This record gives sequence, structure tokens and C-alpha cells, in this order.
Amino acid sequence: MLTEKLPESQLTVYEIIALGRQPYTNWIDTLSDIDIEKIETAIKNTEIEHLKNKYFYQLSDGQLQTVLIARALAQDTEIIILDEPTAHLDMHQTLKVFSLLKKLVTKTQKTIIISSHEINLSIQLADQIILLNDQFITSGSAEELTKNNAFDNLFPKNLIKFNKTLQQFVINKS
Repeated sequence: MLTEKLPESQLTVYEIIALGRQPYTNWIDTLSDIDIEKIETAIKNTEIEHLKNKYFYQLSDGQLQTVLIARALAQDTEIIILDEPTAHLDMHQTLKVFSLLKKLVTKTQKTIIISSHEINLSIQLADQIILLNDQFITSGSAEELTKNNAFDNLFPKNLIKFNKTLQQFVINKS
């Protein structure tokens, strides 16, 4: 799942999710019973049954992101890679998408790798975190990274600092 907007079209939510099955369809893109089952399962797991007949341009940004997650689920791969799945979403929709992804990991037993700038949510919801900056790469659980002070040098200290008690980054007011 990439961060680009979908091109203008008349596709319904169901049809967008069905595009996730395209690598498995025959040369005329006919959906098999297995394809339909995978699409329906993706719709159910993302709880968007009420949206499946809507056109994608009728959706909010948060709903569209959920549809694109369902399309990725419909591919039925062991690993799903999402690049900034909450880009351009407000705080409520961002939290909703992150919570959905956390639930899907448990429910589907899939590995979901997320590239995100939402570090405070990642600290709260991710099983494992990989931190990248110009000087280092490190990984571990939020607890391990906190214990090893890995968050302390992620950002310039004059702007933002990691509060171990709150387990999040806060504005440095000093």
C-alpha cells in the first residue's frame, strides 16, 4: 500500500479490494470462488461491509485507507508492507487505522510492516520497532528501546524529548 492517491475512476469499494486478487486471476481477470472468499474475508476483517457498494470517491480519507488495507489483505500474503498508511489523516482516523492494524496482526497471524512517522502510536502499538536516523539503526520492543535509551537521540533535544514516564515524545519546554 503506497501513499499516492487513487486515479479518478468509477470503481466501487468491492472492485478496489478485488484488485488485490489480480495476481491470482486468469487472463480475463475472472474471480474464482477462492478470490471472492478472500475479498469477503478482507471486507469482514476490516469491518467495512457497509461500504462495499459505495464508489471510492464517496469515502472519507480514513475510510479509503481502510479499503486499501482490505485490498492488501485480499492478496493473502504472509507479509503486508504499508508505507505511511495514516498519511493525511486526522488524529482520530490515524488511531483507528493503527488499532485496526494491531487487531489484524492478532486475528490473521500476518506480519504487517509499517513505515510511519507516527512514533508515539508506534511505541504504544507496535510489537517491534526499527528506528532509523542519519547516525544509527536500532530495533527492539518499545520497552527494550526505552531501557537502552534509543529514543533519547532520535530528534534534536532543543525541540522534542522522550519522556520515559509517559512513554512518548513531548515538546521540550526548557
